[in-house]
Amino acid sequence: MAISIILPVLISFAVSAMAGPFVIRRMTELKASNTERKEGVSSHLKKAGTPTMGGIMILAGILVVCAIYIGLGYSKIVPVLVLTLGFGVIGFLDDYLKVAKHNSDGLLPWQKLLLQFAVTFLFWFLLDRAGVDLAMRIPFTGGKMWEIGFFAVPFLFIVVLATVNGVNFTDGIDGLAGTVTIVTAAFFLVSAALIRAGIEPVCGAVIGALMGFLIYNAFPAKIFMGDTGSLALGGFVAGAAYMLQMPLYILIVGFIYALELVSVVLQVTYFKATHGKRIFKMTPIHHHFELCGWSETRIVAIFTIITGLAALAAMIRL
Repeated sequence: MAISIILPVLISFAVSAMAGPFVIRRMTELKASNTERKEGVSSHLKKAGTPTMGGIMILAGILVVCAIYIGLGYSKIVPVLVLTLGFGVIGFLDDYLKVAKHNSDGLLPWQKLLLQFAVTFLFWFLLDRAGVDLAMRIPFTGGKMWEIGFFAVPFLFIVVLATVNGVNFTDGIDGLAGTVTIVTAAFFLVSAALIRAGIEPVCGAVIGALMGFLIYNAFPAKIFMGDTGSLALGGFVAGAAYMLQMPLYILIVGFIYALELVSVVLQVTYFKATHGKRIFKMTPIHHHFELCGWSETRIVAIFTIITGLAALAAMIRL
């Protein structure tokens, strides 16, 4: 247990935490700073100029741990690492273009979607090579599986892309995506240990890397993870879920991600259908609560508590 669970957390924490000052200094020198939208939450305008692309710190911790444990024979972590790193690279390109253009657009939507499809296809290929069946564990049934045949592959693409974008939407408040994902990763770590799935090291690596990152990202943030971090974390969540044959569990333990994503979809759909009316004051939904008077730290605390309770519920009859 110490080798596959505890050490990955400690190693990745050390790498991420030690990389913090260097990454912050380097991003500041490169003027790789955050650009806040003028139509966004007014209190966030003061955050303009805060270094971004801090996801590099998270990826560094994960990569070091995975390199060590792949060498030790933990080959099952490869598909998860590829999906995490693949989406991290997409996020890095997006962040770089934002910094280079000094605007908040980044990659064009079709470019981002094409790259996301390519990375997801590679993940599907690696799943097949690893002998992982696309049958899914049904929550609260004690391990019963659900086979959906031909629809399993399209469903995989939908789950991966929805999860990645849900995590991306969650990243909008200091420390929010990091703390919620620590709890989510802890759920997958416990599940992997119970099932003996062999992906425990990468789950521990994500937990440790996020702990190290949160030293600098907790309110008030000294650096943001950017799409480099949020897309990578989405890739991890989807990758770990599929390696454990637990994509249906994302709706439970990843309730906050789903809530953020659905709030955006509902807002946009309703806005277009009613020619300008809104359901929420602003989306993703954490901004709605901000405009209702909630502090950033309160939102982070409540969303993390909800995720913790959801993770405990997901453990029932696992």
